[in-house]
Amino acid sequence: MKEKIITFCKNQPVLLASCIASLVTVFLVPPDKEYLGYCNTAVLIELFALMGAIAGLRSIGIFEKMTDFLLSKAGTVRRLSIMLILISFFSAMLVTNDVALLTFVPLTILTFRNIPDEKHKILTIVLENASANLGSMLTPVGNPQNLYLYDVYHLTTGAFLKTMLPAGIAGLGCLLLLTFLLPAEPCRPETSASARIPKKPAVIYTAVFVICLLTVFRIVPDWLCLILTVILLLLTNPKLFGKVDYTLLATFVFFFIFVGNIARIEAVSRFFSGILTGHELLISILLSQVISNVPAAVMLSGFTDNGTALLLGVNLGGLGTLIASMASLISYQCYQKSEHPQTGKYMLIFSAVNFGTMAIVLLLQIFIF
Repeated sequence: MKEKIITFCKNQPVLLASCIASLVTVFLVPPDKEYLGYCNTAVLIELFALMGAIAGLRSIGIFEKMTDFLLSKAGTVRRLSIMLILISFFSAMLVTNDVALLTFVPLTILTFRNIPDEKHKILTIVLENASANLGSMLTPVGNPQNLYLYDVYHLTTGAFLKTMLPAGIAGLGCLLLLTFLLPAEPCRPETSASARIPKKPAVIYTAVFVICLLTVFRIVPDWLCLILTVILLLLTNPKLFGKVDYTLLATFVFFFIFVGNIARIEAVSRFFSGILTGHELLISILLSQVISNVPAAVMLSGFTDNGTALLLGVNLGGLGTLIASMASLISYQCYQKSEHPQTGKYMLIFSAVNFGTMAIVLLLQIFIF
């Protein structure tokens, strides 16, 4: 039993860290009725439903078909990575960075299953992760912090794009340059014929996926999304509930508790009131590294009227540490569950790409844009 616990802790470092952090804050802010408002249930429901839908689509072989198609069109490892990066970037504008990564990182892992060098797969996933975060910058619906700040500060579409477009395009340029680190060696799909995809399950799982997207766009209520997802998966394949990554959901819950408690500590509030004015960009970037960019946006919005600087800061801040953007946790968890993961190498490449890209874009923003 002890060995199982130790193994679990080694395999789930982010979950363990978030659990410890939330428990520490519980001693500072004793549990009360306000705890009930900490968790963003819509995010948890959307993640649950998306993981169920993607598990279903994977179970019937749709991802294998897609990977064969990508490999046949790409021709080389480098072009394959560029395709995946651009797909993640542009899809994140509409379906959020979380949804884009939850969809395309598992696809990437499958696509690279016959490419022997692990660092090529890691670099591609890391670049996808950064591109989804950058792409999500460019629309108000691209990520939760954009939607929140767009509404709170009553930003116009023109002001939003003027603030975010230069940074997003510059960041994408950096990532595309990094693809030259990948080889131009050929990559081909497997020659064996793949099984036919069953139509009825394909229609149902696609329907669940579409329901999730409609929930993200606030067209379908989150409670209805949950009910429909549970019913459709139960009727089709109940085993899919075992494929949902509940550790990721638990990680989100622990972070919600941590951030909710931190925001209620008066000393913290006074501190940010004193240092934020005139330094919104840098402070929001730094705070995002510690508590993630969504809660940083919510917390700091109460202390400044400079909404555009805060908007840019929390978005650039998502390029830093693993917890700076919750979307990055999704990529990490997906990779960690792949065959023979090299998590140490992943973290090195992740840190180099994210901090390097953030530094370049920040310097361009300060001295040129």
